[in-house]
Amino acid sequence: MAKRPKGVKSGPKALAPSDMVARKLGWFSIALGMAELIASERIARALGMPGKEGVIRAYGAREVSSGILSLSADKQSGLWSRVAGDGLDIGTLLWAFRHDNPKRDNVGLALVLVAGVTLIDLLTAQTVSARHARGRPNRSGFRGVLKRCGGLARKDMSSPATQN
Repeated sequence: MAKRPKGVKSGPKALAPSDMVARKLGWFSIALGMAELIASERIARALGMPGKEGVIRAYGAREVSSGILSLSADKQSGLWSRVAGDGLDIGTLLWAFRHDNPKRDNVGLALVLVAGVTLIDLLTAQTVSARHARGRPNRSGFRGVLKRCGGLARKDMSSPATQN
């Protein structure tokens, strides 16, 4: 039986802690987005935002898509879209955090929760982006071959033999 070379990891343990957090944030985003899609009326009522159910549903769709992207191979884009979405959420909640809103306390609690999740999203996006940017391999498996071949083709085109 052949041994696997040392240093080669596969399976769940091969993921760095930041990748595991990214995966959990992806699932959290999908669950939150589904809740916003399904219970937009209840959420709007709880935040004192009647008539904003459509906005909450749109934010739910955004959450689901960010979650799916966070679970994909392009998890950096998903995480950064979560950070951008958090900014939209905070802006919307700040708008609702008015003195005339009878649900102002609920909005304040939501702001604290979203701010906490934003911090986690931001740190995870930065860590995952930095980790995956270092030594990013050429996914084609042909490290530099295409560049060298492209240069050769240009040289061939400028040689006198090809100018007939």
